[in-house]
Amino acid sequence: MSLSAILGLGQTALELALFNSLTVLALFLSYTMLNVCDLSTDGCYALGAAVGAVVAIAGHPWLSIPAAMAAGMLSGLVTAVLQTRMGVNSLLAGIIVNTGLYSVNIWIMGGSSLLNMNKTETVFTQLKAVLKDTPLAGSYALIIGLIAVAAVILFQSAFLRTKLGLAIRATGDNPDMVRSSSIDPVFTTTVGLCISNSFTALSGCLLAQSQKSTTVDIGSGMVTVALASLLIGNVFLGRKSIPVRAVGAVLGAFVFRLVYTIALRFNLPAFMLKLISSIIVVIAISGPYLRSQWPLIKRRFGKAGA
Repeated sequence: MSLSAILGLGQTALELALFNSLTVLALFLSYTMLNVCDLSTDGCYALGAAVGAVVAIAGHPWLSIPAAMAAGMLSGLVTAVLQTRMGVNSLLAGIIVNTGLYSVNIWIMGGSSLLNMNKTETVFTQLKAVLKDTPLAGSYALIIGLIAVAAVILFQSAFLRTKLGLAIRATGDNPDMVRSSSIDPVFTTTVGLCISNSFTALSGCLLAQSQKSTTVDIGSGMVTVALASLLIGNVFLGRKSIPVRAVGAVLGAFVFRLVYTIALRFNLPAFMLKLISSIIVVIAISGPYLRSQWPLIKRRFGKAGA
């Protein structure tokens, strides 16, 4: 394989990792900070892609971004209401919303399971035209991804230091203590899920516009990918400051996507990619534990050999 081909694969992996890392950052807020495992991620990702595609096709590519994020916030609100107001278990609430969003997404897409945007003006085609005949002409997707990720990281870093952000973090650590401190955990949970789902929808919106198409199952398996990326990032950078941990989540997304890209280069059949995702998740989850147990394992084998 030539150097240019390797660099091309690396850039493609980085672009996809940046778009998907927005979902990882969403789970960083909901799963790591709020301690809620939101299983509506797959449906919310597809929701953002569907809304973004429909608005872009209508001739408003830049408006598609806030529209997708608003739809994601609405999805997060429904999930939060099920959990906090209706007594539904958080995992079950996510599954219910994810299932319902399948029908909602098809309805948004006009009854079709596929939307083609080959002739649609998107934020990517507009930036490509602006950068034409410049050294950055081939990096328009990378630039948009970097801007989006940097904006989300800066927002999270600032927001989680505010009074409301600290209350959300405290809710994830100890909701009983938060309740005794006259802070409403229902409100903090709702705000946290709305914000995190808006990032997930933004991720879907950008990916759909970058690949100029979207399907109703575009978000299938995204919760697995995002959790794996988040755990990989924790392995690299551990429990440090919030900006560093957020960057670690993005790094984890890149590592995951790079492994995915390498697997594709070995011409593995498409149906094997889900298995690869599962294996990466198992390694990411069990890796730190096995590493901590390695000295004990060596001692046991050493005694057995003696």
